[in-house]
Amino acid sequence: MTTTTTTLTQLRLPGQTAAPEGPVDMLLMYVMHHAFRRDLAAFSQAVRLTPSHDRATWRALADRWTLFADVLHHHHSGEDAGLWPELLERSDEADRATLEAMEAEHAEIDPLLEGCAAGFARLAAHDDEDARRALAVRVTATRESLGRHLRHEESDAIAILQRVLTQADWDRIDEEHFKNDDMPFSKIVRIVPWVAYGVPPEHHARIFGTVGRAFWVVWLATRGRFARGERRAFRYLDAPIAL
Repeated sequence: MTTTTTTLTQLRLPGQTAAPEGPVDMLLMYVMHHAFRRDLAAFSQAVRLTPSHDRATWRALADRWTLFADVLHHHHSGEDAGLWPELLERSDEADRATLEAMEAEHAEIDPLLEGCAAGFARLAAHDDEDARRALAVRVTATRESLGRHLRHEESDAIAILQRVLTQADWDRIDEEHFKNDDMPFSKIVRIVPWVAYGVPPEHHARIFGTVGRAFWVVWLATRGRFARGERRAFRYLDAPIAL
């Protein structure tokens, strides 16, 4: 089934593979993808450069990994529970392989995330150079796996989405499977700056215009503290991450 409606200009961010045209504004999806890429680029450098004996920095990195992994898990859970099943119902046989691959790729990523979490926990508690080297391998594998998945999703799965969904369809899926109205404020003030950090400023007006003024206020109030936390966790990086 193909839905024909007007198209709009899709957001393009550093590192993004594609932005298929269509009626659905995928802005929030692309902002999340930018944050995932940014984090794994930073983690891959930090694990290589942070001395295994620096307990304080490893504790900061372990906490920061937990934030990243929690957001990614929620994002993938929403796709698996709501987005891919909806697209499978509306798509023809030619598109099924792509959509079924999306879930399979998530299943590949999950154990990598768990292995990295165990490595960060080990280094937060112990000076273990072997664990640091092993973690560097795991983080690199996670970055490569998630990178392949995001490229596949942006190039092919979102192209399918744009053919078969309307904006109203996407808004309903987002409301049912991605939004969390019960999220405590203590978590909101961590996730908002996490999402926006490193996004080119010229896109801020559009992004915060979409999510609402309240999130803009949270960003203004929390961005300084978040940046200081980033400097602590990623203190051994010589330069900002380039995607």
